[in-house]
Amino acid sequence: MSELEQTRQCHKIRYVIFQHKFGNILIIKKTARQSVSRALRIKEMKQKENKSKGLTIRFDSIGGASGDLILSSLCALGVSHKELQRKLGSLKAEPFELKVKAVSDHGFSGKQLSVKIPHTHHHHDHHHCHEHHHRGLGDILSMIRKSTLSPWVKDLSAKVFERLGKAEAKVHGTTIDKIHFHEVGALDSIVDIVGSCLALEMLNVKSISVGPLPLGYGTVQCAHGILPLPAPATVELLKGYPVIQIDEPFETVTPTGAALLMTWQDIIPALANPMTILKTALGFGHHSFNNRPNTLRATLLKTLKADDSSHDECLVLECNLDDTIPELIGSLVHKLMENGALDTFTIPIQMKKQRPGTLLTVLCKPCDRDKLIEIIFTETTTFGIREHLTNRTVLERRHVEVKTPYGKIRIKIGTWKGRDITFSPEHADCVKCAGKHKVAVRTVYEKALHSFR
Repeated sequence: MSELEQTRQCHKIRYVIFQHKFGNILIIKKTARQSVSRALRIKEMKQKENKSKGLTIRFDSIGGASGDLILSSLCALGVSHKELQRKLGSLKAEPFELKVKAVSDHGFSGKQLSVKIPHTHHHHDHHHCHEHHHRGLGDILSMIRKSTLSPWVKDLSAKVFERLGKAEAKVHGTTIDKIHFHEVGALDSIVDIVGSCLALEMLNVKSISVGPLPLGYGTVQCAHGILPLPAPATVELLKGYPVIQIDEPFETVTPTGAALLMTWQDIIPALANPMTILKTALGFGHHSFNNRPNTLRATLLKTLKADDSSHDECLVLECNLDDTIPELIGSLVHKLMENGALDTFTIPIQMKKQRPGTLLTVLCKPCDRDKLIEIIFTETTTFGIREHLTNRTVLERRHVEVKTPYGKIRIKIGTWKGRDITFSPEHADCVKCAGKHKVAVRTVYEKALHSFR
């Protein structure tokens, strides 16, 4: 059964017309008043989900990426800096003021944001190394946690700082709990990170795409002394990501900028769906380069869908195993799924010299490639892994919860071209409830389907 097509009342009994999942036959079925309410709730939930689907931002860098550069580009897209300042006030930090002005450079125009702190001469600079108030990671996370920002903004901001803390700890040979942020612990950097995450929410952005990042060269003076460019923490954060070496003797990508973009791209990556451009804008940094504008372009996009299906791109990893015992393959499959694989399966094959073997196939997001490849190499005896990108079409999915005599079970519903065509009780919920009540899993499964219908 799927979308509610029509309801009517006849002789005090409600009738509901459902679209049958196996064809175009309309089935009229008597249902209790409670079932009608459930169907209406599902429909309302689906409408709310459609309204909540967010936009995508594509970042393309000419001058690099720093915290103020990213926030400037988001303000250029339409985020109100006054509203941003008002909401960031709940961090309960030192007083500050956000200023935005129009800037032109190398024939391009855009916006430039500055964080003004009273009683200091400080202003943003593209270089991340200055003397600042030191804060530990715990101090910063506490500020975020105690604020009145939304849970989504709090969680995303915390993940950026945690990623940055891990990178700093690694390059300094210490642990994350002992890291005291020097430059990043300053109020303006906290505003950059939390403000950028808040700006995404204000724009209703739910996914991010980032182009290759340009890296300058030279050295920079920091609290730890003279460091090469890019800064060590920046290099650590950008490992495995496409970069371009440019002829500019400046710090183009800062640790703050790298942490923001890499965290966003991992947590809220954009899918390979057809999109339409809604708006594009340029954010400008505070340092002037020799041969290019110090700017970051942000493009706001909306996904185009001919139906309710979703198209995305995933990576396929494959290898042939002929001397790995079956028990190890079983534990490998479990570990791959725990670490982000979208799907993992094995197929018996006949290899060269007629040796029996196993074909291991893993589907994953491109951003999970490195850790999954490492798991395969360390957990098997293979000498090589094949990989290729592929497109896939998947049903839009959502969950509803039904009550059964054995407990609450989530039902996964798949939608195609506006019609709910498939639904399935979550197996893990069925197993849990079956074990608790000492009944067969199939019994719980069938009862969940009956309750849903």
